[in-house]
Amino acid sequence: MRDLHVPAGPGLPDGLVVPAAELVERFSKSPGPGGQSVNTTDSRVELDYDVASSAALTDAQRARALRRWPSGRVTIAASEHRSQHRNRVAARERLAEQLREALAPPPPPRRPTKPTRGSKERRLQAKKQRARTKSLRGRVTD
Repeated sequence: MRDLHVPAGPGLPDGLVVPAAELVERFSKSPGPGGQSVNTTDSRVELDYDVASSAALTDAQRARALRRWPSGRVTIAASEHRSQHRNRVAARERLAEQLREALAPPPPPRRPTKPTRGSKERRLQAKKQRARTKSLRGRVTD
């Protein structure tokens, strides 16, 4: 098995390389009808990655990943009616994508928007303000 290369993205400006020694792959095959050859069986590939003890991640990245996966383990499965090789590629791509998303910094907080001009809140605020002004009429002296 080769090292897993996670492409660059937000939070990973240079990308990330997970050593093959930290990844665990499990395969299972079930022959199709008529006991076809290995290339046409339904095969399942599970790719298991231990985020908590990975040496490839920095402390900040590990903390972000553990927020997403509190158990510290990520298991990605690919299972379709195709070869093990293609399932392995699919599982690796999914794991790389999920790692990139998990290690990205959170988006900046959005400022709350003002109520729009014709909004119900704004009309009710204006109504309350007019009522207050009316009640003060005649009492206020300059």
